[in-house]
Amino acid sequence: MSAAIFRLPPSITAGHDPSLRPHGPSVAEQFGLQPPEAQVAVLIPCHNEEAAIAKVVADFRKALPDATIYVYDNNSTDRTTQRAEAAGALVRRERLQGKGHVVRRMFADIEADAYVLVDGDDTYDAAAAPEMLRLLLERHLDMVSAARHGVARGAYRAGHRFGNRLLAGLVARVFGRGISDLLSGYRVFSRRFVKSFPALSSGFETETEFSVHALALHMPVQEVLTLYRQRAAGSRSKLNTVADGLRILRAIVTLIQQEHPLEVFSLAAVLLVATGLGLGVPVVVEFVHTGLVPRLPTALSAVGLVLLGSLSLTCGLILDAVARGRKESKRLAYLAIPSAEWPE
Repeated sequence: MSAAIFRLPPSITAGHDPSLRPHGPSVAEQFGLQPPEAQVAVLIPCHNEEAAIAKVVADFRKALPDATIYVYDNNSTDRTTQRAEAAGALVRRERLQGKGHVVRRMFADIEADAYVLVDGDDTYDAAAAPEMLRLLLERHLDMVSAARHGVARGAYRAGHRFGNRLLAGLVARVFGRGISDLLSGYRVFSRRFVKSFPALSSGFETETEFSVHALALHMPVQEVLTLYRQRAAGSRSKLNTVADGLRILRAIVTLIQQEHPLEVFSLAAVLLVATGLGLGVPVVVEFVHTGLVPRLPTALSAVGLVLLGSLSLTCGLILDAVARGRKESKRLAYLAIPSAEWPE
């Protein structure tokens, strides 16, 4: 499956120092071959976006005239597919409902050197795409994420904004800083990122997976500020503040448990042992003074809690070794994908 060629603007290549290039002609130059050019695919997941999709496709066609634009329809009941096809996009379908399923299918199907992923609701600024691609290519990054700012009134609900900040702060504390807009639907990825991304989520948790995947493997990433505007008339948000927020929180907790099991199980061990000691110390003191154990159930509960704490710590140590092995495997899978050869 092919994608169109994206020719880098002169500003990218002008900064290269010729003195850093190897002396003499390269192998490609000796045989008269042209250097490879980056292929860019614009990926747009959609569900009932007939009011906006044509403009989204047109805007990205204007911003990236050499890129191939794919619209993946996710069981729309309106004229989304017809509008996308009329605008010139390649339309495909994913029957499993949920953005995570669509992302998994897109990443598996499409072959390119760089990928622009954007929502089909016309809330993100297509004019920012060339600069995001420039950063990805020039700095050899794996992800450039758009952080929303200059938000129009009503475009970014207060509940969504608060939840995003809360979840982003939790991810930053555990996995490191670098992504402030955790739920941004506008990102640019390298081929290495896309083809090593496990894509396990089914819904809107997939944006959280993007950030954690990059931060956990210490990939080179960057965030840029982009405008965020009101939805097109007739377009409706598919994100439920409470239900999807809880799903995303659960996904973050699961990822923390998978990536940092020793910390999670050590915390559980400390709580269990502390509770056990709190119950058991008075029983021991009374036994020392009287030689009697009048509160046998309390004593047994204390012993059980301390044993559970020890078992939790042991599980944490074992799972930490497993997590380290999984991380090494994911890193090797990432490195096994050749980095794209950008034009000089």
